[in-house]
Amino acid sequence: MIQFLSVTVFPALMIIAGAGDALSMRIPNWLTALIALTFFPMAVMTAMPLDVLGLHLLVGIAMFVLGFALFALGLFGGGDAKLLAAAGLWIGWPDLVPFLVLTAFAGGVLALCVGLWSAVNFASEVEDGRIFRHLGSIKPNVPYGYAFAIGAILAFPQSWWMPPAA
Repeated sequence: MIQFLSVTVFPALMIIAGAGDALSMRIPNWLTALIALTFFPMAVMTAMPLDVLGLHLLVGIAMFVLGFALFALGLFGGGDAKLLAAAGLWIGWPDLVPFLVLTAFAGGVLALCVGLWSAVNFASEVEDGRIFRHLGSIKPNVPYGYAFAIGAILAFPQSWWMPPAA
């Protein structure tokens, strides 16, 4: 049962965070806290070695710093920054680069889709004259939690949590 939980809790919570962000453009603090806090009992119950636990904590802290630097630059929302830190805690060091690359790729595809959607809406506003009311407020929002969920789920099978193939 513990092994089943260790490989399903994190992906399920990331799916919920990604879907919620896609639908509401918000990642609730309670959900990000739940993702981060469930890491600790799972690490204890699966007998994660202390050196591996330490690396996971360092990655979580590093992702927290990176996320809030991106937030301060206006590139991320606050929920995205916190979700990055919580996901980094689960992903750990060896799988951090695949997680970040896969997340960046998913985010790029998502940004292209959102940009295309915005262009289609922009074209319809030009046609019916509504463009002049909205000209100063055109800035497509990208629900990056969705990209974090995709990156985490694709990187997770190589992580410490997954059992070795028999």
